[in-house]
Amino acid sequence: MTTIAVTGSTGQLGGRVARLLADAGVAQRLVVRDPARAPSLPGADVAQAAFDDPAAVRTALAGVDTVLMVSASETPDRVAQHVAFIDAAVAAGVRHLVYVSFAGASPTATFTLARDHWATERHIASTGVAWTFLRDNLYADFLPAMVGEDGVLRGPAGDGRVAAVAQDDIAAVAALVLRDPSAHSGATHDLTGPEALTLAEVAATISEATGRTVSYHPETVEEAYASRAAYGAPDWQVDAWVSTYTAIAARELAAVSSVIPSLLGRPATSFADVLRAATRSGTQNRPAPGVGAGRLLYLWVEVAGIEPASFVALAGLLRAEFAMSLLGPTGHTNESGSDRPSHCEVSRPSP
Repeated sequence: MTTIAVTGSTGQLGGRVARLLADAGVAQRLVVRDPARAPSLPGADVAQAAFDDPAAVRTALAGVDTVLMVSASETPDRVAQHVAFIDAAVAAGVRHLVYVSFAGASPTATFTLARDHWATERHIASTGVAWTFLRDNLYADFLPAMVGEDGVLRGPAGDGRVAAVAQDDIAAVAALVLRDPSAHSGATHDLTGPEALTLAEVAATISEATGRTVSYHPETVEEAYASRAAYGAPDWQVDAWVSTYTAIAARELAAVSSVIPSLLGRPATSFADVLRAATRSGTQNRPAPGVGAGRLLYLWVEVAGIEPASFVALAGLLRAEFAMSLLGPTGHTNESGSDRPSHCEVSRPSP
């Protein structure tokens, strides 16, 4: 009997988790919006459902005990989508929800999208089901995509620090929790890298690891809003872009956690090692020539795992921070009803 369901398996984070479970011989159900995009994995069956379709969710989760819920793509109604999914999961008889949240989730978080994660956490806790929250820092994998074509990383982060986390580490923790959820019931796991870096240090690390000269320009908040005004994005999205950086400036993403080494029995993966692995595998994120939809589509579909239809709806928002705020996280981020781990809201952000 399938007792584990994974959402977001067509995205980067959910896909990693699903593959780890399959490699361990664990049966699972992949809940996706588009079954044609679901990975083909041994021991996995596929069910179709969007977060905001309660009837489909109830059918998809019938007989499932534990669900990995990767947060939805960032939209004004994201919390409503989350609530619909959670209530449908409870109605289906799910006993444990493992939710991919974001570092520092709070109703007063500087990063605006982290407030959505707080609201989602509170709703899960109010249902009475067992829960585990994975609060991911920004995705280390995505930081290179924040760099412009001119080799400059711009944003109002000051000299604040970010303890960005590798997606592989998040996935390993998620798979571990899913295999023994009762051992993590009621736990909030803060998932970070092994060090907190300034964006100047991020730029220097990218330069050293890739041979590309990268620098950091600390914008003022006013400069950040002005430089993004031309993209015609809605106010909530621009606020999300800018607050990703101001959250770093406010030191809200600087804390380094011991959770990953404690649970996995090895050190968390450093940003430099993430870059080296990406270089070896040929998956390093670099800006494509020119501005545009092609670059954002790559980030959205390949990095965040968001569906192309969603990309088309917002194709005019052509800026790396937009993709960043969608990752997840978080991502963070970042998967959802849109099959992705929205999280790095880089969201990772993320998500």
